[in-house]
Amino acid sequence: MAQKIIAGVTVDVTEEGYFTNPAQWTKELAMQIGIEENIQLSDKHFEILYFIRERFVKGEALTIRSIGNSGIIDIKGFYGLFPGAPMKKAAKIAGIPKPASCV
Repeated sequence: MAQKIIAGVTVDVTEEGYFTNPAQWTKELAMQIGIEENIQLSDKHFEILYFIRERFVKGEALTIRSIGNSGIIDIKGFYGLFPGAPMKKAAKIAGIPKPASCV
C-alpha cells in the first residue's frame, strides 16, 4: 500500500492516488487535492463530495447518472465542476476508492 503526504498529513492511497482508508479524509485534505487537480472547491463542490461519500458508505453504486439524479446538480453542471473525468476527480477529492464505473 502506498502513502502520500497531503497538507502535511500521511494518508494511505493507491498508486493512482485514491484513498484506501476513507476515514482519513478531511475537508482540508479535499481542498489540497482539489488544488492538485486544478479545481478551486466551492460549497457546491462540497455538496457533491458529501453526497458521494454518503453513497459510498451506504455501498451504493456511484455513477455520473446518480450524481445527475441527486437533485444537487445536473450532469452538465457536474462536468463543469469536475472537468475532464468528473467521476474520477470527484472520487479522488472525496477520499474514496476509485469507483468501479471508472475505467
